[in-house]
Amino acid sequence: MTRICKDGFNREFIQEKPKMYGIAYTQNILSGRWKYLILWFLKTKKRRYSEIKAFLGNISQGSLTKQLRGLEADGIIKRKVYPNIPPRVEYSLTSKGEALIPIIDLMGEFGIEFGEKG
Repeated sequence: MTRICKDGFNREFIQEKPKMYGIAYTQNILSGRWKYLILWFLKTKKRRYSEIKAFLGNISQGSLTKQLRGLEADGIIKRKVYPNIPPRVEYSLTSKGEALIPIIDLMGEFGIEFGEKG
């Protein structure tokens, strides 16, 4: 398996093993303790930072900010700042983020079927 470096994936790996690259790329985007839940929460509508934080419960502000910035940098979510006082910020899925929702939904179905049953 190839290592992911600051510049992304090795071109040779991408060309020689496109399916493995696809899996590794998707896993790299979703890596992070809270990213799956953030995407699931954003799947139906735009959400404010405070709504996301309240939904996730015990996540620290720094951790949430890091997860949101990562998703934004990967083009999965977009951040819109409204010039109100105080500023209002909303997060929503991009088309790339929307394309991940079936994966998130399948993960949920898998967990229901094979996870602990009470």
